[in-house]
Amino acid sequence: MEFETKVLSRQIQEALYNHNETLGTAESCTGGRIAEAIISVPGASQYFKGGVVSYTNEVKENLLHVSAQVLAEQTAVCEEVAREMVIGACDVLNCDYAISATGVAGPGGGTAEIPVGTIWLGYGAKDDVRTFKLTENFGRDINLEIATNKALRLFLEYVNAKHAENSSQEEEK
Repeated sequence: MEFETKVLSRQIQEALYNHNETLGTAESCTGGRIAEAIISVPGASQYFKGGVVSYTNEVKENLLHVSAQVLAEQTAVCEEVAREMVIGACDVLNCDYAISATGVAGPGGGTAEIPVGTIWLGYGAKDDVRTFKLTENFGRDINLEIATNKALRLFLEYVNAKHAENSSQEEEK
């Protein structure tokens, strides 16, 4: 695991542990890499609830409650699926926040509409989900490494902003 990943994981630990908050993951193309990065830090059990590797649409639907209609109409590689995976993970894992990833890591599986390297990331809370789309293809391993680090970085920025917002609201009271 690369150094940047461990640093991001440590910073997520501090952000969540200090606020008594919890995190889960819902991963398709990353296959558990985001969860692996999170648990690389000792003490992760204090804030990490677990993860669902939902590699098939069946698992996305049955475990994470992703809409069958969305999967049929837009495929699993779309913004709405990344969003629904976050919401589903928050529900089934009973956590405050979740991170999701769904995409085409390669080398095969891409289409003209959804080329290899297209990965949608989701992150946030059940009632406040953000998304980000990766579109570059650097080969499977690098695509997955980039998706993992970007998901961690985006989530860390999100949760730090939430904490700053809540802190300033507390001061105003």
